[in-house]
Amino acid sequence: MENVHMFIVVNLLVILMFVGYGEAQSQSYLINCGTNGSVMVDGRRWNGDLVSDNNVTLGSSTSSAATGDSILGPLYETARVFTDKLNYTIRGMQGNYFVRLHFCPFPFEDTNVNDSSFSVMANGLKLVSEFNVPGEISHAKFYVEGSSGNSSSMFLIREYVLFDVDALLLEFVPSKGSFGFVNAIEVVPVADRLFVDLVGRVGGNEVNLNLNGRGIQTMYRLNVGGPEIKANQDSEFWRMWEMDSSYMITENAGSMIKNSSNITYASSNDSSVAPLLVYETARAMFNTEVLEKRFNMSWKFEVDPDFDYLVRLHFCELEYNKANQRIFRIYINNKTAADNFDVLVRAGGKNKGYHHDFFDSVSSKINTLWVQLGPDTAAGASGTDALLNGLEIFKLSRNANLAYIEPFDSTGNSASNSTSQRLLVGIIAGVASVLVLAAICTTLFCFCRTHRKEINDTKESAAGWRPLFLHGAFVSSLGNAKGVMQSTHGSTMPTRIGKRFTLAEIRAATKSFDEALVIGVGGFGKVYKGEIEDGGTLAAIKRANPQSEQGLAEFETEIEMLSKLRHRHLVSLIGFCEEQNEMILVYEYMGNGTLRSHLFGSDLPPLNWKQRLEACIGSARGLHYLHTGADRGIIHRDVKTTNILLDDNFVAKMSDFGLSKTGPAWEHTHVSTAVKGSFGYLDPEYFRRQQLTEKSDVYSFGVVLFEVVCARAVINPTLPKDQINLAEWAMRWQRQKSLETIIDPRLKGSYCPESLTKFGEIAEKCIADDGKNRPTMGEVLWHLEYVLQLHEAWLRAGVTENSVSSSQALEDVEDDKESIEGKVQGQQSVNEETGRPQSDG
Repeated sequence: MENVHMFIVVNLLVILMFVGYGEAQSQSYLINCGTNGSVMVDGRRWNGDLVSDNNVTLGSSTSSAATGDSILGPLYETARVFTDKLNYTIRGMQGNYFVRLHFCPFPFEDTNVNDSSFSVMANGLKLVSEFNVPGEISHAKFYVEGSSGNSSSMFLIREYVLFDVDALLLEFVPSKGSFGFVNAIEVVPVADRLFVDLVGRVGGNEVNLNLNGRGIQTMYRLNVGGPEIKANQDSEFWRMWEMDSSYMITENAGSMIKNSSNITYASSNDSSVAPLLVYETARAMFNTEVLEKRFNMSWKFEVDPDFDYLVRLHFCELEYNKANQRIFRIYINNKTAADNFDVLVRAGGKNKGYHHDFFDSVSSKINTLWVQLGPDTAAGASGTDALLNGLEIFKLSRNANLAYIEPFDSTGNSASNSTSQRLLVGIIAGVASVLVLAAICTTLFCFCRTHRKEINDTKESAAGWRPLFLHGAFVSSLGNAKGVMQSTHGSTMPTRIGKRFTLAEIRAATKSFDEALVIGVGGFGKVYKGEIEDGGTLAAIKRANPQSEQGLAEFETEIEMLSKLRHRHLVSLIGFCEEQNEMILVYEYMGNGTLRSHLFGSDLPPLNWKQRLEACIGSARGLHYLHTGADRGIIHRDVKTTNILLDDNFVAKMSDFGLSKTGPAWEHTHVSTAVKGSFGYLDPEYFRRQQLTEKSDVYSFGVVLFEVVCARAVINPTLPKDQINLAEWAMRWQRQKSLETIIDPRLKGSYCPESLTKFGEIAEKCIADDGKNRPTMGEVLWHLEYVLQLHEAWLRAGVTENSVSSSQALEDVEDDKESIEGKVQGQQSVNEETGRPQSDG
């Protein structure tokens, strides 16, 4: 019996030890700085830093207490202000902890809070350096609240995670000649399962974060698709979750959805990662049944350069209850982080909260981090969709440092100067700007007066018009037939822009812009069919619309591009007219109109298979020349069948260079630019990254190839859901090797099956999701030449309907292959009209 009693006593002691350990581990430390009293905030007691506590010690310093009238509550009514080093020591800790520092700037006695600057260390880990709270609040990097202009109506919380802590030493050190302050310190224990060491690197293998040897700073925490979640709604760790809308590139790219019934965690390891409130709302792809279903929901964040980041995404499938109904890709910093991502499968069912972590590094030259989600069309999901419930971004320390200091400018001053310095610089800059503006206005006034004698600027001219010389496209005093073009940098250069027409000649050619002669309309204005040179030559006359600012920019771009381009498969510019505030370009007339008009939507006779192949080859030659004929190449950016014109002999030529861009410099891989183009043809990778490359033209050309085969619109919302987008619909049949199923019925029996197979393979490669996997236009051109040779050999063999090509015909084609390749390579030498190296296959 005595042994039984001893056993019970020992077990009770063990239980008490574990209870005591658990209590010690779970204890939070809430310090209200600058007071000897305590306050209750959301049911939690915050003790003043002067309250006697064996576990919390305020080190001796020259600090003082300050009291303000913050409207944000009692926690921000007091502060600890220091002009010398200030220490807080917390003992009795065990494990991992959130450390939150609360700052609310209010007027301190005899000090200007805007001039405060200080550093903070935690157990030797530098958290901030040269930290200016008002400046940080103006940047609004994390947790800013309050709406009035008074600084005391705003506060800032910096949150950190420290690992394997048994005691915490917080050191606050003012910058030389300055001071610092802190309003509250919050230390909350973190569950061991909240972070793990092994995390997948974006685009690579798993990495070991070695968290025990480093610290973490919370940069962003978002409740995606839902309202703000306040700290008291996340009662375990008291985290705050922002709304995501202000970080989205296009908010209506994702619609908000909600389902608060029966939400549970996918596993016990997820129970502390986020409150269930996060998983009850989400943002899903918007309006996925029409138009461009390949585009993404995108969030953009400012981050500190030269650090490693942990990106945590929270998911919960709220709508579908079967696998393969919502599959998508995840991109981080323009790299594929995950594909074939099915939340339902990964979480183990509907309404189950689940998270996934990704690791990525940001270079010293980048201060943004992108997170994007979009449908994975290659995965074969029944719905092209994506979903996200929550998002967190954590910065990982490097060399015991989490602090980031704004770079210094050329004069040695910090980029984030004090308010007074910034004000002085602003005043000086403002005065200088006024003087410069006045000088420019005076110069322009004098310049315009000298041109009034040369420009008949009538009162009847259209409102809103600004002549070309004000836009840097022309020097108005043109004295020769060739003209002079002025670059945007102010230098002038001779061009082959052609004849300068008078407005009287243009009016005569177009019968005073007769609407019956209109053959095209665009953002720039209208295109008229006209007769020039005494009625001997037909021309297409493009008249800019003075009301269109977008058209004006495109007009000038077209002038710039065509002034330095000349190729058999590019539409030629004959001349121009700049008179009475008119801007008019005169092109060679293309008698057979657009390629699209011969495919569908008109009463014109359809092109046969050989004519379609020749049109594709001609336009490919033009694009290949654009990409290789200039020093840096030119990216067309609006490749489509309405911009491929056919002359009287059905020779295809590329037209409309209003959106074209000069390619990247040798040391760059892309041109960063706003997304422009036409729905259905637009490269989804270009849309996601805003990074334009020659492969964007290749993607658009791939859509053109499918359009040539199927003879239907690239976007047709009236069709069934799976047929709306031509590229996606055609790709499904192409992957099944059944492209002939959806071919234009008018081609049945009149094409070589082998040539169609090769043609489909080229188109498939052109519209690969990743630009690096697409061929160059030179490679596309070579393969199209080969396809044409296959078809011609088939015709020579006298193949009848429903038969297959003879072995002899195929042998003839293989014999031709070397000569074809030699032809293409040989024509990459010199352009017959310009003398410049080019590839005119």
